[in-house]
Amino acid sequence: MLKLKGDNLVLRALEPSDLDFLYQLENDTSIWEISGTLKPYSKKVLQLYLENAHRDIYEVKQLRLCICDADGECIGLIDLFDFDPKNRRAGIGIVIANPEDRNKGVGAEALSLLCNYAFSVLDLHQLYANILEDNQSSIHLFEKIGFERIGVKKEWIRTSSGFKNEIMFQKINSDVS
Repeated sequence: MLKLKGDNLVLRALEPSDLDFLYQLENDTSIWEISGTLKPYSKKVLQLYLENAHRDIYEVKQLRLCICDADGECIGLIDLFDFDPKNRRAGIGIVIANPEDRNKGVGAEALSLLCNYAFSVLDLHQLYANILEDNQSSIHLFEKIGFERIGVKKEWIRTSSGFKNEIMFQKINSDVS
């Protein structure tokens, strides 16, 4: 089982016992705008997802890990997606479920751990993230970890209040060629 340990948290593979957390998070309509979710997920669908979560990143082109605090409590998820081993790149996304757990360094530590894993173990050359321009907390987080703003997709995401711009961020691993 994949487990990455930091000073204050652990990133670990999804477990069957994460079903209730995953159900709660995936059906939280307040984050649907950033996740692209359009409809609720059933527990049955999420259970099937968990049963296949062990599959290799080279096969399914994604990796989702739980962010667990010092007590082992799952407080968020972090993902690699659009994994492209030929071009050695992947997208990265993160969500901390409870707003009270945000802006306390958890996201920065989790993001640093996964970036280090992506660059050192998966031998990726670059990671990218797409963040809505009004999500200042995420913008700050990714810039703090060394992601650079590389462009803007204008009116890219349709929301209930109209279209929003999405900012593209990229982090290139300078240790590899």
